[in-house]
Amino acid sequence: MLHSQLPWFIGGPVLGLCVVAIRLLLGERLGVTRGYGEVVERLRGRSAAFDWPAWFLGGLIVGGAAFALITGGPDFHGYGWMTDTFHGAGLAVAAVLLVVSGVLIAFGARTAGGCTSGNGLSGTAMTSPASVVATCTFFATAIAVSFAIEAVM
Repeated sequence: MLHSQLPWFIGGPVLGLCVVAIRLLLGERLGVTRGYGEVVERLRGRSAAFDWPAWFLGGLIVGGAAFALITGGPDFHGYGWMTDTFHGAGLAVAAVLLVVSGVLIAFGARTAGGCTSGNGLSGTAMTSPASVVATCTFFATAIAVSFAIEAVM
């Protein structure tokens, strides 16, 4: 029905509009880490109700699941060597690697004071020096890791 990936020329401008809208309407930075932290605190019983970051995170999850179902179900492709290496029952290994990667990314995001979307989109748009340094670090690390994986494989 739909292509399995949203084209960049649609997703990019929509994401940019979301950054501007959140800043203008709520005076806040757009990012996922804060929503994750709020959900964790709510589940621990420390918060009375969800604020917009938790709803934003929920919308990302529900929207992603809905898009996957509309396009024919979840499909592990586009993860480079992982989807080239693991097939059939091996997709469980790919899923575990993605979960472990997500945990490491969450740890890094908390250490950096925000996730790539918070630092890279909102922080750099607000000319935050810390966000510029964090974003440069994210990209440099991704480039170094991709070259390391390429060398090993």
